[in-house]
Amino acid sequence: MEGGQHYNPRTVEEVFRDFKSRRAGMIKALTSDVAEFFQQCDPEKENLCLYGFPNERWEVNLPAEEVPPELPEPALGINFARDGMQEKDWLSLVAVHSDAWLLAVAFYFGARFGFDKADRKRLFNMINDLPSIFEVVTGAAKKQSKEKSAVSNHSSSKPKPNPKQRITEYQEKLPKGPQLKDDDEDEDGLEEEEDEHGDALCGACGENYGQDEFWICCDICEKWFHGKCVKITPARAEHIKQYKCPSCSNKRARP
Repeated sequence: MEGGQHYNPRTVEEVFRDFKSRRAGMIKALTSDVAEFFQQCDPEKENLCLYGFPNERWEVNLPAEEVPPELPEPALGINFARDGMQEKDWLSLVAVHSDAWLLAVAFYFGARFGFDKADRKRLFNMINDLPSIFEVVTGAAKKQSKEKSAVSNHSSSKPKPNPKQRITEYQEKLPKGPQLKDDDEDEDGLEEEEDEHGDALCGACGENYGQDEFWICCDICEKWFHGKCVKITPARAEHIKQYKCPSCSNKRARP
């Protein structure tokens, strides 16, 4: 059998290289060499198997004669289904069986050379990082790669707080303005409330706090500022993790 020389990888890295090489050969058969592969899988012939070899070659051949075989056998009879279903479905079916065979071969080597739990887990994780043959043949691998890239680009930016939550946090830190009272409360109480909060001044312009104005507090000096005075809008405040007023920013910038 071409490429079927005895080959016994003994370490996790060697088994993984063997896996990748066999996988590469089988992917060729089901993609770039598909016309030749299709022709060789003649339903008039006996049970045929698709083999992948460590030299990245593939071969359609009969199963091994020895029992048990040197390695686990690929799926038998892939040629019989060739003309009974659409080509893409047939190739997908062969791809699924090819993935199963590759895993069987890899863990056969692992069992034969005594891989422990940690080695088996490491081998599986290395294998699992690669797209399966089925994903490559069906185009799912490209789709997943695009989605993963989009997620990666999105997650690379710092997570943004919920806009409503951010505004609420700033509102909670604002000096409390005069609260609306029920009609049955006396006006003296309202005047006392206004006097209580009348000392909240903007650190930039020195003007009093206004109930309907947007304010922001410096996380360094804890002074309050009109948003318009420091050119901070409510929308921009949503994305500020720690706000430093112009004065504190200039101090930190000096050597």
